[in-house]
Amino acid sequence: MTEEPAKRPLAARRGGPLRGVATVPGDKSISHRALILGSLAVGETQIRGLLEAEDVLHTARAMRALGADLLRDGDGQWRVWGRGVGGLAEPDEVLDFGNSGTGSRLVMGAVATTAMKAVFHGDESLRRRPMQRVLEPLTLFGATYSARAGGLMPVSLHGASRPIAIEHDVAVASAQVKSALLLAALNAPGRTRISQRALTRDHTEKMLAAFGAKLAVQPLDDGEAIEIDGEAELKPASIDVPRDPSSAAFPLVAALIVPGSEMTLPGVLLNPRRSGIIETLQEMGADISVANACDSGGE
Repeated sequence: MTEEPAKRPLAARRGGPLRGVATVPGDKSISHRALILGSLAVGETQIRGLLEAEDVLHTARAMRALGADLLRDGDGQWRVWGRGVGGLAEPDEVLDFGNSGTGSRLVMGAVATTAMKAVFHGDESLRRRPMQRVLEPLTLFGATYSARAGGLMPVSLHGASRPIAIEHDVAVASAQVKSALLLAALNAPGRTRISQRALTRDHTEKMLAAFGAKLAVQPLDDGEAIEIDGEAELKPASIDVPRDPSSAAFPLVAALIVPGSEMTLPGVLLNPRRSGIIETLQEMGADISVANACDSGGE
Protein backbone atom coordinates (compact mmCIF):
# COMPACT_ATOMS: atom_id res chain seq x y z
CA MET A 1 0.00 0.00 0.00
CA THR A 2 1.47 3.35 -1.01
CA GLU A 3 1.80 5.92 1.74
CA GLU A 4 0.41 9.37 1.07
CA PRO A 5 3.03 12.12 1.16
CA ALA A 6 3.06 14.10 4.36
CA LYS A 7 1.01 17.29 4.19
CA ARG A 8 3.02 20.40 4.80
CA PRO A 9 1.60 23.87 5.42
CA LEU A 10 2.06 26.50 2.75
CA ALA A 11 3.02 29.99 3.78
CA ALA A 12 2.42 33.10 1.69
CA ARG A 13 4.56 36.15 2.39
CA ARG A 14 4.20 39.61 0.96
CA GLY A 15 6.78 40.37 -1.71
CA GLY A 16 7.93 43.59 -3.24
CA PRO A 17 6.45 45.48 -6.19
CA LEU A 18 6.12 43.69 -9.52
CA ARG A 19 8.22 45.33 -12.20
CA GLY A 20 9.23 44.25 -15.67
CA VAL A 21 7.79 42.71 -18.83
CA ALA A 22 5.25 39.88 -18.85
CA THR A 23 4.87 38.14 -22.22
CA VAL A 24 1.70 36.04 -22.38
CA PRO A 25 0.82 33.37 -25.00
CA GLY A 26 -0.65 34.13 -28.40
CA ASP A 27 -4.41 34.26 -28.84
CA LYS A 28 -5.99 30.90 -29.63
CA SER A 29 -8.95 32.22 -31.65
CA ILE A 30 -6.70 34.13 -34.02
CA SER A 31 -4.19 31.27 -34.24
CA HIS A 32 -6.89 28.90 -35.54
CA ARG A 33 -8.11 31.42 -38.09
CA ALA A 34 -4.62 32.32 -39.29
CA LEU A 35 -3.92 28.67 -40.18
CA ILE A 36 -7.29 28.15 -41.88
CA LEU A 37 -7.29 31.38 -43.89
CA GLY A 38 -3.66 30.88 -44.85
CA SER A 39 -4.64 27.45 -46.19
CA LEU A 40 -7.41 29.05 -48.28
CA ALA A 41 -5.22 31.82 -49.69
CA VAL A 42 -3.12 31.65 -52.85
CA GLY A 43 0.55 31.98 -51.96
CA GLU A 44 2.60 31.99 -48.77
CA THR A 45 1.19 33.30 -45.50
CA GLN A 46 3.67 33.97 -42.71
CA ILE A 47 2.53 33.65 -39.10
CA ARG A 48 4.48 34.76 -36.05
CA GLY A 49 3.51 34.17 -32.44
CA LEU A 50 1.17 31.25 -33.17
CA LEU A 51 -0.16 29.60 -30.02
CA GLU A 52 1.24 26.09 -30.30
CA ALA A 53 -1.33 24.50 -27.99
CA GLU A 54 -2.86 21.12 -28.78
CA ASP A 55 -6.13 22.60 -30.08
CA VAL A 56 -4.29 24.76 -32.61
CA LEU A 57 -1.92 21.97 -33.62
CA HIS A 58 -4.91 19.73 -34.37
CA THR A 59 -6.16 22.43 -36.75
CA ALA A 60 -2.71 22.57 -38.38
CA ARG A 61 -2.74 18.80 -38.91
CA ALA A 62 -6.25 18.97 -40.37
CA MET A 63 -5.25 21.63 -42.89
CA ARG A 64 -2.28 19.50 -43.93
CA ALA A 65 -4.63 16.55 -44.43
CA LEU A 66 -6.76 18.82 -46.64
CA GLY A 67 -3.79 19.55 -48.88
CA ALA A 68 -2.29 22.78 -47.55
CA ASP A 69 1.47 22.93 -47.03
CA LEU A 70 2.34 24.05 -43.50
CA LEU A 71 5.89 24.44 -42.22
CA ARG A 72 6.92 25.19 -38.64
CA ASP A 73 9.88 27.53 -38.92
CA GLY A 74 10.72 28.03 -35.23
CA ASP A 75 8.89 28.70 -31.98
CA GLY A 76 5.52 30.11 -33.00
CA GLN A 77 6.81 30.79 -36.52
CA TRP A 78 4.81 29.14 -39.31
CA ARG A 79 4.66 29.38 -43.08
CA VAL A 80 1.50 28.29 -44.88
CA TRP A 81 1.16 27.73 -48.62
CA GLY A 82 -2.55 27.70 -49.36
CA ARG A 83 -4.54 25.92 -52.05
CA GLY A 84 -6.99 28.73 -52.75
CA VAL A 85 -10.70 28.93 -52.04
CA GLY A 86 -12.35 25.75 -53.31
CA GLY A 87 -8.97 24.08 -53.72
CA LEU A 88 -8.85 21.89 -50.62
CA ALA A 89 -8.28 18.20 -51.33
CA GLU A 90 -10.35 15.31 -50.02
CA PRO A 91 -8.45 13.90 -47.03
CA ASP A 92 -7.26 10.30 -46.98
CA GLU A 93 -7.66 10.17 -43.21
CA VAL A 94 -10.14 11.10 -40.51
CA LEU A 95 -9.75 14.71 -39.36
CA ASP A 96 -9.04 14.39 -35.63
CA PHE A 97 -9.57 17.67 -33.78
CA GLY A 98 -8.85 16.41 -30.28
CA ASN A 99 -10.78 18.74 -27.98
CA SER A 100 -10.97 21.68 -30.38
CA GLY A 101 -14.54 22.82 -30.96
CA THR A 102 -13.34 25.99 -32.68
CA GLY A 103 -11.07 24.20 -35.14
CA SER A 104 -13.60 21.52 -36.01
CA ARG A 105 -16.52 23.88 -36.58
CA LEU A 106 -14.55 26.38 -38.65
CA VAL A 107 -13.05 23.69 -40.86
CA MET A 108 -16.53 22.24 -41.38
CA GLY A 109 -17.40 25.58 -42.93
CA ALA A 110 -14.41 25.48 -45.28
CA VAL A 111 -15.27 21.92 -46.35
CA ALA A 112 -19.03 22.45 -46.76
CA THR A 113 -18.79 24.18 -50.14
CA THR A 114 -16.00 22.05 -51.60
CA ALA A 115 -16.91 18.86 -53.47
CA MET A 116 -15.41 16.31 -51.10
CA LYS A 117 -16.15 14.02 -48.19
CA ALA A 118 -14.43 14.53 -44.85
CA VAL A 119 -14.93 12.74 -41.54
CA PHE A 120 -14.58 14.85 -38.39
CA HIS A 121 -13.64 13.21 -35.12
CA GLY A 122 -12.44 14.25 -31.69
CA ASP A 123 -11.70 13.14 -28.17
CA GLU A 124 -14.30 11.96 -25.66
CA SER A 125 -15.15 15.49 -24.59
CA LEU A 126 -15.58 16.84 -28.13
CA ARG A 127 -17.70 13.84 -29.08
CA ARG A 128 -20.22 14.94 -26.44
CA ARG A 129 -20.55 18.46 -27.85
CA PRO A 130 -23.39 19.07 -30.33
CA MET A 131 -22.45 20.02 -33.88
CA GLN A 132 -25.97 20.28 -35.26
CA ARG A 133 -26.22 24.04 -34.81
CA VAL A 134 -23.37 24.50 -37.30
CA LEU A 135 -24.14 21.52 -39.56
CA GLU A 136 -27.78 22.38 -40.22
CA PRO A 137 -27.16 25.87 -41.65
CA LEU A 138 -24.29 24.47 -43.74
CA THR A 139 -26.83 22.27 -45.54
CA LEU A 140 -28.38 25.48 -46.92
CA PHE A 141 -25.28 25.82 -49.10
CA GLY A 142 -25.92 22.30 -50.46
CA ALA A 143 -23.77 20.25 -48.07
CA THR A 144 -25.04 17.00 -46.55
CA TYR A 145 -23.91 15.17 -43.45
CA SER A 146 -24.42 12.15 -41.24
CA ALA A 147 -23.70 12.02 -37.52
CA ARG A 148 -24.74 10.40 -34.29
CA ALA A 149 -28.04 11.46 -32.72
CA GLY A 150 -28.04 15.16 -31.90
CA GLY A 151 -25.33 15.90 -34.44
CA LEU A 152 -22.58 14.36 -32.32
CA MET A 153 -19.20 13.30 -33.71
CA PRO A 154 -18.02 11.46 -35.62
CA VAL A 155 -19.48 13.55 -38.45
CA SER A 156 -19.25 12.64 -42.12
CA LEU A 157 -19.60 15.86 -44.13
CA HIS A 158 -20.16 15.90 -47.89
CA GLY A 159 -19.37 19.29 -49.37
CA ALA A 160 -21.65 20.75 -52.02
CA SER A 161 -20.61 20.16 -55.61
CA ARG A 162 -22.66 23.20 -56.68
CA PRO A 163 -22.84 25.49 -53.65
CA ILE A 164 -25.27 28.39 -53.56
CA ALA A 165 -25.23 31.70 -51.71
CA ILE A 166 -27.63 31.97 -48.78
CA GLU A 167 -29.35 34.40 -46.43
CA HIS A 168 -29.44 33.12 -42.88
CA ASP A 169 -30.26 34.47 -39.45
CA VAL A 170 -28.09 32.73 -36.83
CA ALA A 171 -30.56 31.70 -34.13
CA VAL A 172 -28.01 31.30 -31.33
CA ALA A 173 -25.32 33.93 -30.82
CA SER A 174 -22.16 32.02 -31.72
CA ALA A 175 -18.96 33.30 -33.28
CA GLN A 176 -18.11 29.74 -34.30
CA VAL A 177 -21.35 29.20 -36.24
CA LYS A 178 -21.11 32.63 -37.85
CA SER A 179 -17.48 31.99 -38.81
CA ALA A 180 -18.24 28.57 -40.29
CA LEU A 181 -20.92 30.11 -42.49
CA LEU A 182 -18.62 32.91 -43.64
CA LEU A 183 -15.91 30.40 -44.57
CA ALA A 184 -18.46 28.32 -46.46
CA ALA A 185 -19.67 31.44 -48.28
CA LEU A 186 -16.20 32.03 -49.74
CA ASN A 187 -16.77 29.29 -52.34
CA ALA A 188 -20.48 29.92 -52.99
CA PRO A 189 -21.19 32.03 -56.12
CA GLY A 190 -23.06 35.23 -55.32
CA ARG A 191 -23.49 37.22 -52.13
CA THR A 192 -24.23 35.53 -48.81
CA ARG A 193 -25.87 37.44 -45.95
CA ILE A 194 -25.45 36.25 -42.37
CA SER A 195 -27.28 38.09 -39.59
CA GLN A 196 -27.19 37.58 -35.85
CA ARG A 197 -29.19 39.06 -33.01
CA ALA A 198 -26.24 39.71 -30.74
CA LEU A 199 -22.66 40.85 -31.15
CA THR A 200 -20.06 38.08 -31.01
CA ARG A 201 -16.31 37.92 -31.60
CA ASP A 202 -15.52 39.42 -34.99
CA HIS A 203 -12.04 37.98 -35.64
CA THR A 204 -13.17 36.09 -38.74
CA GLU A 205 -14.64 39.17 -40.40
CA LYS A 206 -11.59 41.30 -39.67
CA MET A 207 -9.14 38.65 -40.82
CA LEU A 208 -11.14 37.82 -43.95
CA ALA A 209 -10.92 41.48 -44.95
CA ALA A 210 -7.16 41.44 -44.33
CA PHE A 211 -6.86 38.41 -46.62
CA GLY A 212 -8.74 40.27 -49.36
CA ALA A 213 -12.31 38.98 -49.06
CA LYS A 214 -15.05 41.41 -50.07
CA LEU A 215 -17.45 41.82 -47.18
CA ALA A 216 -19.49 44.47 -45.44
CA VAL A 217 -20.77 44.63 -41.87
CA GLN A 218 -24.11 46.37 -41.32
CA PRO A 219 -25.29 47.29 -37.81
CA LEU A 220 -28.80 46.21 -36.85
CA ASP A 221 -30.96 47.41 -33.97
CA ASP A 222 -30.26 44.20 -32.07
CA GLY A 223 -27.12 42.84 -33.71
CA GLU A 224 -25.47 43.01 -37.10
CA ALA A 225 -25.51 41.53 -40.60
CA ILE A 226 -22.51 40.52 -42.69
CA GLU A 227 -22.59 40.32 -46.47
CA ILE A 228 -19.75 38.50 -48.21
CA ASP A 229 -19.06 37.85 -51.89
CA GLY A 230 -18.36 34.29 -52.91
CA GLU A 231 -15.84 32.86 -55.38
CA ALA A 232 -13.21 34.92 -53.61
CA GLU A 233 -9.49 34.76 -54.17
CA LEU A 234 -7.75 35.29 -50.87
CA LYS A 235 -4.30 36.83 -50.90
CA PRO A 236 -1.61 35.68 -48.46
CA ALA A 237 -0.95 37.74 -45.36
CA SER A 238 1.78 38.39 -42.83
CA ILE A 239 0.35 37.94 -39.35
CA ASP A 240 1.72 38.69 -35.91
CA VAL A 241 -0.71 36.85 -33.64
CA PRO A 242 -1.60 39.20 -30.78
CA ARG A 243 -1.31 38.03 -27.19
CA ASP A 244 -4.31 36.53 -25.42
CA PRO A 245 -6.10 39.16 -23.27
CA SER A 246 -7.50 36.46 -20.96
CA SER A 247 -3.98 35.29 -20.13
CA ALA A 248 -2.90 38.91 -19.73
CA ALA A 249 -5.49 39.39 -17.00
CA PHE A 250 -3.40 37.48 -14.44
CA PRO A 251 -0.20 39.59 -14.45
CA LEU A 252 -2.33 42.68 -15.02
CA VAL A 253 -4.42 42.18 -11.88
CA ALA A 254 -1.38 41.03 -9.89
CA ALA A 255 0.39 44.30 -10.69
CA LEU A 256 -2.68 46.32 -9.76
CA ILE A 257 -3.07 44.79 -6.30
CA VAL A 258 0.61 45.06 -5.31
CA PRO A 259 1.46 48.68 -4.46
CA GLY A 260 4.29 50.23 -6.41
CA SER A 261 4.10 47.75 -9.30
CA GLU A 262 4.65 48.68 -12.94
CA MET A 263 4.30 45.99 -15.60
CA THR A 264 4.52 46.07 -19.39
CA LEU A 265 2.55 43.49 -21.37
CA PRO A 266 3.60 43.70 -25.05
CA GLY A 267 1.40 42.79 -27.99
CA VAL A 268 -1.88 42.16 -26.14
CA LEU A 269 -5.02 41.92 -28.30
CA LEU A 270 -7.17 45.05 -27.95
CA ASN A 271 -10.18 43.98 -30.00
CA PRO A 272 -13.14 45.88 -28.44
CA ARG A 273 -15.10 42.63 -28.16
CA ARG A 274 -12.30 40.97 -26.19
CA SER A 275 -10.92 43.80 -24.04
CA GLY A 276 -13.65 43.87 -21.39
CA ILE A 277 -11.23 43.07 -18.56
CA ILE A 278 -9.10 46.10 -19.38
CA GLU A 279 -12.08 48.45 -19.73
CA THR A 280 -13.61 47.19 -16.48
CA LEU A 281 -10.39 47.68 -14.55
CA GLN A 282 -10.01 51.19 -15.97
CA GLU A 283 -13.57 52.01 -14.88
CA MET A 284 -12.57 50.84 -11.39
CA GLY A 285 -9.74 53.37 -11.38
CA ALA A 286 -6.82 51.24 -12.59
CA ASP A 287 -3.95 53.13 -14.20
CA ILE A 288 -3.63 51.22 -17.48
CA SER A 289 -2.32 52.89 -20.62
CA VAL A 290 -1.91 51.66 -24.19
CA ALA A 291 1.20 52.50 -26.22
CA ASN A 292 2.17 51.74 -29.82
CA ALA A 293 -1.20 50.32 -30.85
CA CYS A 294 -0.98 48.65 -34.26
CA ASP A 295 -2.84 46.37 -36.66
CA SER A 296 -1.74 42.94 -37.88
CA GLY A 297 -3.82 40.63 -40.03
CA GLY A 298 -6.92 42.71 -39.41
CA GLU A 299 -6.55 42.80 -35.61
